[in-house]
Amino acid sequence: MAAPTTPDGDLLTVDQLAERTGVSVRTIRFYAGKGLLPAPRMRGRTGLYDTTHRARLELIGELSALGFTLAAIERQLERVPHEAGPEELSLQLALLTPWAPEAPDDVDRAGLHRRAGRTLDDDGVRALEALGSLTALDGDRYRLHGPTALASGLDTLDAGLSPEVWSRASDIIERHTTALAEDLMTLFQDEILQPYRDRGRPAHERQKIAAVMARLKPVTVHGVVTAFGRAVNRSIRDRVAHRGDPAS
Repeated sequence: MAAPTTPDGDLLTVDQLAERTGVSVRTIRFYAGKGLLPAPRMRGRTGLYDTTHRARLELIGELSALGFTLAAIERQLERVPHEAGPEELSLQLALLTPWAPEAPDDVDRAGLHRRAGRTLDDDGVRALEALGSLTALDGDRYRLHGPTALASGLDTLDAGLSPEVWSRASDIIERHTTALAEDLMTLFQDEILQPYRDRGRPAHERQKIAAVMARLKPVTVHGVVTAFGRAVNRSIRDRVAHRGDPAS
């Protein structure tokens, strides 16, 4: 028998919601029990879920993929009222996903060797962890932080310098890019998000803000790479001029 729907066909049973989202019925009910999802509409004894539930599940999935713990997801969703519609939830997604790294992937030791295209000894695995290419989990399993991060880590190992040197370089990059990210997010918060909130979160502006966020990542990454290249060139010129000997 066909499941009940609204005239526009956007009400789903829990089984249909699970099929559409790829989230199991058990997990949906667990999220609902934790208060992460609003209660379904009841038609008789059947709970029905709408596009808001689906969008909220997508947001939970994105937060989980970003490495948020369940407690952190709960705190994040506390800022999003249950009555928030799909558009508001889509904006929340847009604020997160443009900056998401490559999707992490959990593998065992054999899977790590396959992804690396080589057999890694314990020192090599620890070096890749120090370089941020992976995170060691329990039970001889590893979380890979995307193929680009793994390839970069392997190239670093092949360069022959000690992992300690590259780890220090990574720490320097992390320190300065964290400060850059904080400054950029403060700018975005003060100039775009807060005025949007002050105007009462008008619906017609949500897609515009989402589009801005979608463009912000590539523009910023290009700007950082370009500015960093210029800064390195200046540093080289300054050092040569100061020492007066290009060979130095």
